[in-house]
Amino acid sequence: MKFRLPGKHTKVALFVLWILLAVSSMAAAEVKYVFFFLGDGLSNSQIQTTEAAMATAYAKSTNQPLGPEAGDLNANYLLNPAARLRFTQFPIMGMQTTYDAYSLNTDSASAGTAFAAGIKTKSGMINMSPDQKEQYKSVAQLAHERGMKVGILTSVSIDHATPASYYASVPSRSYFNSIGTQLANSGYEFFGGGGFVSPQKAEKSGDTNNDVYALLAQNGYTVLNDRASILNLKTNPKSKVVAINPWLQDSAALPYHIDKVYYDNGNMNLTLSEMTEVAIANLEALDRTDGGKGFFIMVEGGKIDWACHANDAMAAMVDVIDFDAAVGQAIDFYNRHPKETLIIVTGDHETGGMSVGHATTAYKAYYDKMFGQKASFQYFTDNQWQSHKTKYATGYDYTRPDNLASNADMLVLLKEVFGLDYSSLNDYQKQRLEDAYDKSMAGKNSNNDAANKLLYGGYEAITVTITHILNEIGGIGWTSYSHTGQPVPLFAIGQKADTFVGFYDNTDIAKKLASVMNISQTLPVVK
Repeated sequence: MKFRLPGKHTKVALFVLWILLAVSSMAAAEVKYVFFFLGDGLSNSQIQTTEAAMATAYAKSTNQPLGPEAGDLNANYLLNPAARLRFTQFPIMGMQTTYDAYSLNTDSASAGTAFAAGIKTKSGMINMSPDQKEQYKSVAQLAHERGMKVGILTSVSIDHATPASYYASVPSRSYFNSIGTQLANSGYEFFGGGGFVSPQKAEKSGDTNNDVYALLAQNGYTVLNDRASILNLKTNPKSKVVAINPWLQDSAALPYHIDKVYYDNGNMNLTLSEMTEVAIANLEALDRTDGGKGFFIMVEGGKIDWACHANDAMAAMVDVIDFDAAVGQAIDFYNRHPKETLIIVTGDHETGGMSVGHATTAYKAYYDKMFGQKASFQYFTDNQWQSHKTKYATGYDYTRPDNLASNADMLVLLKEVFGLDYSSLNDYQKQRLEDAYDKSMAGKNSNNDAANKLLYGGYEAITVTITHILNEIGGIGWTSYSHTGQPVPLFAIGQKADTFVGFYDNTDIAKKLASVMNISQTLPVVK
């Protein structure tokens, strides 16, 4: 029998039938468990560079050549699922614009407001109208009102702009005490990750002066800050808990994942992935015994943004991988509950103007040359650099032309911490290091203030210069120390994931979330 392709009318009939079946299936399905993963500062460049680094590492681990010529990277490695991020392999993809009410380049507070409340506001404000006349409820608050359990997790402080967008309304993201107060009064079942910036007093005029820890206790929260107690929640859940990582690196945040070798003494800390696993187990157990209406979990990879602000590609990429591991916890849950689960992964904006390519490397990439970096800009600045500066600052003469080149200890630090062999650098790179070394050691160098601002962006001059040079050697560039306005991709899998196909505004994400969670109110919802 000869095989025949369907005729024109048969094709149309089959297509219509497929659509009807799909619509019927979607209508019958209910989204019970919603995961919203937000990589702060995560956009196409951060994703592509991370996967390029993963592909490079994969090829090297299997003793395969990267390509026929130096600087090549075989596409087969980039396409290999084993060398890719989990979330980029999701079946659904969308793209969102990120500008806020008045700025093409949003900040995390106004972006968080768009995601959580479905409305534009100005930079620095959380869930309030630009004129401060209205406050808005977040999708998490609306979900909680209809009986869903709520978990908020982040790798930065739990009162930072992004997590705060799901439980607080403030005119300034710097009102940390007010944000913490609203967290304590939220009634949400799980908070996890970093700590509080101002838990007992105001640090900004106009902020509140409450004891956040006292309020948490008063409202029935258990605060945990040791690994064993937090992991114990997987089998012994609590109705309301704040789980804070034992050691916080900077501004009450989790350490950069690249610094694990330094901070994880006795395996006492938790990764974002482990914290996500705990939150899922705790909320699933609560949901099973109380209401059964599901849960909403927001997980922020916040230090991706901080690393990109500092133009530290390796710290950013390693944190993207840790963020992806947290997504993996949700995927494991989805595999157990595929008909009731929705997972969304996106970013709130791009940070740093990160480029996949650099003028000095043209069409080549040498990511393996960045693999020698063993610490983040933050850890190096706070530790090895401070020790070095203390030792050599007295009597320092910034007019000498070879301060760095003649300091054997500094040359060792370049090699041991960043994998940079000073003798292999060109004269231009060496001069940049000399200028930065003078600036960091003496507070001044031969450059004017405008040049130093452009070169260092307010960061420790020697550190940011080292990461710039290392990134350039690898084939990564930067245009900013701030956020940029490029659109950001969104990835989804699970029930009603196709709701997120297309090109849309960031405020539409909150509205789409409200729709799939059967929230009856039309966003934005005024408090």
